[in-house]
Amino acid sequence: MKKFKFLTFAMCLAVIVSCNNTGKGALIGGGGGAILGGVIGNIIGKDSKATAIGAAIGGAVGAGAGALIGKKMDKAAAAAAEIENAKVEEVTDANGLKAVKVSFDSGILFNTGKADLQASAKHALSDFAGVLKTYNDTDIAIQGYTDNQGWRGSTAEQSYQKNKDLSLKRAQSVSNYLTSQGVSYGQIKSCDGYGEDNPVADNSTAAGQAQNRRVEVYMYASEAMIKAANEGTLE
Repeated sequence: MKKFKFLTFAMCLAVIVSCNNTGKGALIGGGGGAILGGVIGNIIGKDSKATAIGAAIGGAVGAGAGALIGKKMDKAAAAAAEIENAKVEEVTDANGLKAVKVSFDSGILFNTGKADLQASAKHALSDFAGVLKTYNDTDIAIQGYTDNQGWRGSTAEQSYQKNKDLSLKRAQSVSNYLTSQGVSYGQIKSCDGYGEDNPVADNSTAAGQAQNRRVEVYMYASEAMIKAANEGTLE
């Protein structure tokens, strides 16, 4: 089993390296790599909130409907990967359906310790808003994160709460800007701040801390999309 996990990780790493696109976002597990994309999503999302995205539906989704949703999400992922400085990954939602995770480093969006969007970040988010409006039958969840560094003059407990508060404010800033660009308020189902929880890299290094300071936007199948897929009418 350990050997299999190592080989799987190596395959995923190869895809990540090969899909980097200088000057554009990075698409991980996109296009025809639906199966591998699912593996990547499970590895990345294992210790995060990724699998909690999406409200569980009452009935089962058939294989055919799941395939239709997967194709739609592949297109959404490819469109998001064209956004400057966006990192795009395929993950799995609470219903076991393909979803899209788009991450922006907080250093790209915000000044240190601040929650006001930098002017340079608004171009990328404006383009991203266009993707969300095109795929308006997806539901959206926005999550903010920080590294685990403390705040000057604060206890560990106070720093933890300050990081959580900052991450929420940053997620809200992204949400507010997307809606100002025409994204429907109803499409954004949640906006949360998790502070230093769910790190994606090692907080003991500066490079790892930089990766942990991020805002994630999840695109997942809405009830309307699932209904259309079950009826075979999803395009």
